[in-house]
Amino acid sequence: MKFKLCTFLGSVLPRLSLGLLAFVLILSIPFTFVNSQSINKADKPYRIIAYAGGDMNYWKMGAAKLTHINYAFALVNDEGEIFFRDESRSAQHLAQLQALKAKNPDLKLLVSVGGWGADGFSDAALSDESRKIFSQSAIAMISHYGLDGIDIDWEFPGQPGPGIKYREEDKQNFTLMMKSLREHIDALSDERGLTGENRLLLTIASNDDQRYFEHTEMKKVHTYLDFVNVMSYDMYTVGSATTGHHTGLYPSDLDTLLRTTDSAIQLHLEAGIPPQKIVVGVAIYGRGWTEVNPENNGLLQPFGKWYGFIQYSELKEKYIDKNGFNRHWDDVAKAPFLWNRGSRTFISYDDSESLMNKTSFIRERGLGGAMYWHHAYDPSEELLNVLYKGLKE
Repeated sequence: MKFKLCTFLGSVLPRLSLGLLAFVLILSIPFTFVNSQSINKADKPYRIIAYAGGDMNYWKMGAAKLTHINYAFALVNDEGEIFFRDESRSAQHLAQLQALKAKNPDLKLLVSVGGWGADGFSDAALSDESRKIFSQSAIAMISHYGLDGIDIDWEFPGQPGPGIKYREEDKQNFTLMMKSLREHIDALSDERGLTGENRLLLTIASNDDQRYFEHTEMKKVHTYLDFVNVMSYDMYTVGSATTGHHTGLYPSDLDTLLRTTDSAIQLHLEAGIPPQKIVVGVAIYGRGWTEVNPENNGLLQPFGKWYGFIQYSELKEKYIDKNGFNRHWDDVAKAPFLWNRGSRTFISYDDSESLMNKTSFIRERGLGGAMYWHHAYDPSEELLNVLYKGLKE
């Protein structure tokens, strides 16, 4: 697999030691960026994982409050190799993310491969040879960018998506792909003499519903993984029959769908995944519907139109108790929602109160921590601060 470097930093990245790399990278950002007092040594037992990508201020991320950053997304090409669509842009982003280790040397940087609508996985997982090619490309990417591991976000094995190829045998081939990746990643860790927490990581993003478990062998898959990031959000969305909590902790009264964070975690536990390997996903955005039946303040009601996706910063600026949108709290589901009676618009989202309930849930269940999508949706880090307070302090 070939990588073309388009910047000086990208060209020297694989050859620099970690200390020298951090020094070189830090020259490109303000000196005040370095603050030795902000280094977080207590990174156990809970993980706090940010998905990040696209154009954003990476150097402003609260690295001291994070244990892992998953850079999203790399893709799978027609040859079954992992690649970046815009390699020079991604190289610059990864260089900026590597620089964050000056604030938190324990921070782990992974590249997430896939995402919604990403094709190529079914072909890459199809045979021993294709799995080897895919795994070797993962090793090439880890080595080239100085990564701490790879996160696989195949949405979803054995199930149709937007123009995505899928096969019935994806169920077994997904397991074999993870086995191949684990063997290659462990071999690289051994080659480098890495031990304990310094060994290279293999993780996945998993779904919250029963169909995902019917099309995968999670009882086997998890044995090859360091941990699993559960996408416990988007339970109610554009194709749902009614409005609802898209990332509720528990089912609301009268809820018949019963897709919740709690039910998602239970499915993973029933698959034999150890609690410490399970990372709870939270949403830094809202989902909305309009032309909603006004009964029950729009909750669990039929609707006329999909209203849209709204990042948390915009919710704070324009929606929460503003412009006719009133915040309500569902104490059964432990989830907030917005209702605009005038426009009959309903919005589901996570906020500080719901995240405090989720961090308590994580602690009570002995789970592995929290991850969130997506860091750019809350640049003030209001919700990251809540996760940090709930899990680290």
